[in-house]
Amino acid sequence: MRSLSGDLVAALDIGGTKIAGALVDSGGARLRTARRRTPAEKDAAAVAGAVAEVLDELRGAPEWPRVRAAGIGSAGPVDASRGTVSPVNIPGWRDFPLVDEVRRLTGGHPVVLVGDGVAMTAAEHWQGAARGWANALCMVVSTGVGGGLVLDGRLHSGPTGNSGHIGHISVDLDGDACPCGSRGCVERIASGPNIARRALDAGWRPGPDGDATAAGVAAAARAGDPLALASFDRAARALAAGIAATAALVEIGVAVVGGGVAGAGDVLLAPLRRHLRDYAALSFTADVEVVPAMLGSDAGLVGAAAAAAEQVGMWGRRRAS
Repeated sequence: MRSLSGDLVAALDIGGTKIAGALVDSGGARLRTARRRTPAEKDAAAVAGAVAEVLDELRGAPEWPRVRAAGIGSAGPVDASRGTVSPVNIPGWRDFPLVDEVRRLTGGHPVVLVGDGVAMTAAEHWQGAARGWANALCMVVSTGVGGGLVLDGRLHSGPTGNSGHIGHISVDLDGDACPCGSRGCVERIASGPNIARRALDAGWRPGPDGDATAAGVAAAARAGDPLALASFDRAARALAAGIAATAALVEIGVAVVGGGVAGAGDVLLAPLRRHLRDYAALSFTADVEVVPAMLGSDAGLVGAAAAAAEQVGMWGRRRAS
């Protein structure tokens, strides 16, 4: 398609708590934004209605005529080949035809769907910590663990929009059962709820503020609590094993770590880098860098726009293979 630098992407970031939208320009700026709570406890029509409200608000902006495509980063699973989503945290949406719905609401514009981890990867490669890297793994460590890949300088979303989903690499063959159906997945060990669960099971107790989440465990770890430190160390080992496995398969140069749990900083990143030296011992994996993500809560919208722009050929961005 013919695309000018002034053309915009209508971006959507869909999760279990909020549906955000923005008009994003060729420099990654969000010119107009809209947001609604996700009615995750309601049926498919109610959730779709919230998406429609967000897009209605964006369509009312004077910049809307410059929109040439729409990009969606959604909690998963997603299936970009069919244009459907079935987010675990939105029970009312199962095989929901989101791409068709957004295409209708945007007046027939091209619509690109990717998982939220892939959207974060697109954002970090375009504007953040993976910028300039030809081969990268970007990961979101939060309530779950997701991720995405950049290979040969291009976002590699895969046929269904889920490539790079490091959270469901098994790193403990005899580990706990994971809701995905496998065992010992990275997510089952390194996600925020599992960090907190493991610390509590080991006997850790929250401080006076009563914070029993991973943030509370991180605060205790900074203060030197051995049980809290051990839970983060176990999470870091799982992440290191997953990164090393990815590096062995596709030779990444950098692993970008974002998400709420990554907010723990060196409580997570220091043991992660230490364990990675043990797991990534091959000559072509040994130099993988681990760096914190840069874009924070902006990543979903910026990444959805970047993924769409790359796939439809806007702003001079190369098309994904």
